[in-house]
Amino acid sequence: MIGLRYVYAVCRPFGTPLQAQLAGVAGDPPRLLHHHGLVAVVSHVPERDFAEEPLRRHLEDLEWLTGTVRAHQSVIDALTVVTTPLPLRLGTVFRDDSGVRVMIEEREESFRRTLDRLQGRVEWGVKVYVETAAPAPAETTETTETPGKPVSGRDYLRQRRQRVRSHEDRWQQAEAFATRLHEKLSAYAEDARLHAPQNPTLSGASGQNVLNAAYLVPRSESEEFVEMVDRTKDDVPGMRVELTGPWAAYSFAGEEQQP
Repeated sequence: MIGLRYVYAVCRPFGTPLQAQLAGVAGDPPRLLHHHGLVAVVSHVPERDFAEEPLRRHLEDLEWLTGTVRAHQSVIDALTVVTTPLPLRLGTVFRDDSGVRVMIEEREESFRRTLDRLQGRVEWGVKVYVETAAPAPAETTETTETPGKPVSGRDYLRQRRQRVRSHEDRWQQAEAFATRLHEKLSAYAEDARLHAPQNPTLSGASGQNVLNAAYLVPRSESEEFVEMVDRTKDDVPGMRVELTGPWAAYSFAGEEQQP
C-alpha cells in the first residue's frame, strides 16, 4: 500500500530526541525530514484514508476526526517540549518526501520569518465564564404563588424589571472584568489574539464564555504570567477563569495556524 507523508510542523534543527514510543496520526511514529536548514516533522499515513476524497469524508466523521486531532496534537505537544514548532494545518499531506521538500522551498522565507518571531515563546489560553446563576427570589415568587393569591400586574412588572436589571448588571460586571483582565495580560504578553466566544453546546463547558483569548509569552516568563492569571481568579464572584497551556503558538502562526 502506498504511504503518503503527513506533516505536523516545521521547525529548526534540534538535538533533543522526541519522547520514546510517540505514536503519530494513523499510529506511525513521527520522523524528521531535514531540508534547507529546516526540519519537517512527518509520518507515513495510508492513502486509503488521507488521499483528498477519503480525507474530506473522514473530516465529517466526528469519531475519526477526534482521534486524528488527538494524535496530531500529541506530536505537537512533544515538539513543544524540545523546540519551538510552527504547527501546520490538520490534514497537511503530500505524496512523498520530495513533495514535502518542495513545500519547504516554496514557503522557506515565510517559515523562517515566523520561526524567528516565535522562537522561545509559547501560547497560553485564558477563558472567562459567567457561572450560571441560581434563580432569583423574585423568580421563585412568581412561580410558587398559589392560585388563590395572584400577584398583581404591578408586582409582576416590578419583579420582571428587577430580573432584567440584575441580568444586565451581571453582564456589565462580567464584560468589565474580562476587559480589564485582557488588557492586563496583553500588556504583559508579547502578542495577544481574541477568539470568538465558545459555544457551550460544543465545548461542554458550563457557564457563558465572555473571554476567549490567546497570549504569546516567552517561555522564560511563563511562570510569572501564570501567577498573574491565578491572582485574578477570585476577583469577581460568579466568574470562572480557566488557563490552558503552554501550547505551540497556533494563534500566532499566521497562514500556518490550526483552524
